[in-house]
Amino acid sequence: MSEQEKQLETTKETKDKPAKKKDKPGFFARVARWFREMKSELKKVQWPTWKQTWNNTLTVIVCVILIGLFIWVFDWVAHNVVMALLNLAGKG
Repeated sequence: MSEQEKQLETTKETKDKPAKKKDKPGFFARVARWFREMKSELKKVQWPTWKQTWNNTLTVIVCVILIGLFIWVFDWVAHNVVMALLNLAGKG
């Protein structure tokens, strides 16, 4: 019987009976179950290769540099425009 069928059977049984405190698994049983489920889910993950990871890392670094340069240029232009306006008004 698969794990999903066991869970369905368990949920059907719990719907039929009122929940009792004794029926609830203990803390450590729940933690152990969580780790088992996490391990089975991690086996399903398709992890990227080192080449894909390297390409993605370089892409992120290039994008960060380009956006940083764009912000720096925009700030420099805005600063010069404000200074020019202040010089025109005689307060610079």
